Amino acid sequence: MSSTPSSDSPRDDGTPAVPVLSVRELRVEFPTRHGTLVALDKVSFDIAPGEILGVVGESGAGKSMTGNAVIQLLEPPGHIAAGEVHLGAQRIDNLDEDAFVPLRGRHIGMIFQDPLTSLNPLFSVGEQLIETIRTHLPMNHKQARERALELLREVGIPAPENRLDAYPHQFSGGMRQRVVIALALAAEPELVIADEPTTALDVSVQAQILALLKRLCAERGTAVMLVTHDMGVIAETADRVAVMYAGRLIEIGPVNAVIREPQHPYTRGLMASIPGIETSRERLYQIEGAMPRLAAIPAGCAFNPRCPHAVERCRSERPELLPTGTSRAACWLHDPDNPVTPVIEEAHADGH
Repeated sequence: MSSTPSSDSPRDDGTPAVPVLSVRELRVEFPTRHGTLVALDKVSFDIAPGEILGVVGESGAGKSMTGNAVIQLLEPPGHIAAGEVHLGAQRIDNLDEDAFVPLRGRHIGMIFQDPLTSLNPLFSVGEQLIETIRTHLPMNHKQARERALELLREVGIPAPENRLDAYPHQFSGGMRQRVVIALALAAEPELVIADEPTTALDVSVQAQILALLKRLCAERGTAVMLVTHDMGVIAETADRVAVMYAGRLIEIGPVNAVIREPQHPYTRGLMASIPGIETSRERLYQIEGAMPRLAAIPAGCAFNPRCPHAVERCRSERPELLPTGTSRAACWLHDPDNPVTPVIEEAHADGH
């Protein structure tokens, strides 16, 4: 077990707090017949107790890949090629499968996108909750049943005594997702990875589930990694936001700072593409082009072919995360020695 990673979040006594999750320089590779594809490269972030970190980006940005790497659910031949992952003081990326299995459920909970694929249709929700609880906690059947009822009550299932023996198909989509959240929290894990937990739900139910997740996080002190493509979800739920592009972290900071004053051109494009209530536009802004394929990630900044003010340096040198106010952004705009002059604000101001 390696030394505990440092954190910027102080405790009450002023000493650095140990983050629940610490990811350092994470790199994930997929060997193929035509060479090695790099799915994640130099991804680093912390999540503190009780904090929700939103991870956002287009499809293919590496959001779900990051969560799968943390919980060791990468599809072979994908593997962690470099970097470290720490859960509290324990390094977990170098554990073999037998050593890692006890961490899933007990210390790391997982909420997947579709609750129907997370629940076994052949067993009642009570049976699934009780089995999960007894697998990870020292409880007999009666105690586990009481715990299951308590969990269903906590996630807002009405009359849980009458619903405990019901099967997944007897619940609505929103209620099934509440059951999945109860399963993820059953063993009181320190970390929950929520991978697009509201995509399959309608807007009103989505808001309820996000409010529930936020409340439970605050009450339990659970750290949450919330993976989504929706900046609106991030704005309503997260404490900090990490923006990903082509397998790299390109901006990270407090959610209000990133949303109100995004520092990376890609983040600005994402924000400009969201319709606003207070402003009216004939057309929403659209980022030109598409996310590059893993086999065709450009040199330099991966976003440079889509960036309206990329210069030669952007095409040849890949920027690291550079400090900018309370956030950090991987863009040469913020190089203190030789910044690129930004012009994107004017481009977004009129929606073109």
